[in-house]
Amino acid sequence: MSLTNKILIAMLCGLVVGVGLNQFGEGWVWADRFLVDGLFHLLGSAFIKALKMLVVPLVTFSLICGVAGLGDVALLGRIGVKAFLLYVFTTAVAITLALSVATLVGPGKSGETQPVIDSIEFTAPDAPPLVEVLLNIVPGNPVAAFADGEMLQIIFFVILFAVAMLMSGEAGKRLASGAERLNEVMMQVVTLVMEVAPVGVFCLLAKTFAEQGIGLILPMLDYFLLVAGCLLLHLLFTLNLLVWAGSKISPGMFMRKMRSAQVFAFSTASSNATIPVTLSSVEKRLGVSNSVASFTVPFGATINMDGTAIMQGVATVFIANVYGIDLVFTQYLVIIGMAVLASIGTAGVPGVGLIMLAMVFNQVGLPVEGIALIIGVDRLLDMMRTAVNITGDAAVTCVVAAGEQAIDRMVTEDPQAGQIKDIELPHQHLNS
Repeated sequence: MSLTNKILIAMLCGLVVGVGLNQFGEGWVWADRFLVDGLFHLLGSAFIKALKMLVVPLVTFSLICGVAGLGDVALLGRIGVKAFLLYVFTTAVAITLALSVATLVGPGKSGETQPVIDSIEFTAPDAPPLVEVLLNIVPGNPVAAFADGEMLQIIFFVILFAVAMLMSGEAGKRLASGAERLNEVMMQVVTLVMEVAPVGVFCLLAKTFAEQGIGLILPMLDYFLLVAGCLLLHLLFTLNLLVWAGSKISPGMFMRKMRSAQVFAFSTASSNATIPVTLSSVEKRLGVSNSVASFTVPFGATINMDGTAIMQGVATVFIANVYGIDLVFTQYLVIIGMAVLASIGTAGVPGVGLIMLAMVFNQVGLPVEGIALIIGVDRLLDMMRTAVNITGDAAVTCVVAAGEQAIDRMVTEDPQAGQIKDIELPHQHLNS
C-alpha cells in the first residue's frame, strides 16, 4: 500500500474516532485527559513540530541549489515576477468566484443566526501598516529570522546569499556543491518524517473532531457548505484549468500527484508546515526543476491565499445578509481589491485570515464583531483552505516551470515517479 493511501485511511479513522468521542464521550474524563489532551495532542503536536523542523533547512539548501542552478540573476527575477503575478491572479479569481456564488445563493437570509448576533463580541486584531510589512521583508538579524521561521526574511537573505555565491567564482561553486549534498540529505529526512505521517494525521484529526464535533456546523450549515463548495469549485475547475492551459499537464495526473500534499495540508492547516511535502511532490512527482520550485513553493506558501480569499468573499456576503445590509457593485469591487492587496500586505502575519477579513469589513461598512459568528466553524474550513492554497502553489509552480522549459515530462507522465515506498534500513552482517 502506498503512503498516500495509508494517510487517507488514517485520516478517515481519525475523523470517525474524533466524531465518536465528541458525540458519545461526554463525561468520559479519562478520554479527554488521556486520549484527546494526552496521546492525540502529544503525537499530533510532535508530528507538526517535526514538519516545521524541516522547513527552514530544506528551504535554505533547496533555494541555494535553485539559484546556483539558474546561474543567471535576471532569470531569477523573471521567475519571481511571473510567480507573483500568477499568485495575485489566482487570488483575484478566487474572491470573484466566491462573491459571485455567494450573491447567487444568498447565505444567511434564513434568519436562523439572527437571535445570536446581539450577544456576540469580537475584537479584531490590528493590521500592521504596509510600510512595516515591507520593511520586515529585510531581516535586521538573519539568525533571528531563521530561528523564528520568518519565511519572507529567509527567502530574501538566502537569495541574496546565493547571488553573492554566483559572483564569488570558485569559492561559490564549492559552497553550492556542499549545499546540493545537504539538500539531498534533507530530502531523505523528509522521507523519514513522512513514514510516521499516518500516525500523526490520525492523531491530529481525532483531536480536532473530538473537540469541534459536527454540532458547531449545523447552525452555520449554509455558510459552511457554501465555502466548502467554492473551495472545491476553485480546486477542481480554476486551478486544474490553469495547470492544463499553462503547463499542458493532465488535471487528473496533477491531482493524483498532489494528493499526499493535500492530505498533509488538510491535516496540519498550515501551508508553511506543508512546504517540505509540497516541494517533494512538485519536484519528485511532477518533475519540476528545483531551480523553479525552490523559490515559487515557499514564496507561494507565504503570499498565496486563494482559500482565504474565498472564505472572505462568502463571509462578507453572509454577514451582510445576517445584518440585513445590502452591498452594491462598487463595494464588491472594493472587496476584490482589498482581498488581493491584503493577501500580499499581511503575508506572514499571525492570524492573517481574521486580520484580512476585518480589513475588508471595515472598508465596506460591515460590523467587525460579526466575525465571531463564523469562528466556530473556521477551524474545519481552515483545513480545507490550506489544501486549496498549497494546490495553488503547485499549479503556479508548474505553469512557471513550463514557461521556463524546466519540467521533466517523463517524470510528469510517470504515475509511479517519486512515489514514497517503505524505507528499508540497511542491516549489518557480522562475520563469525
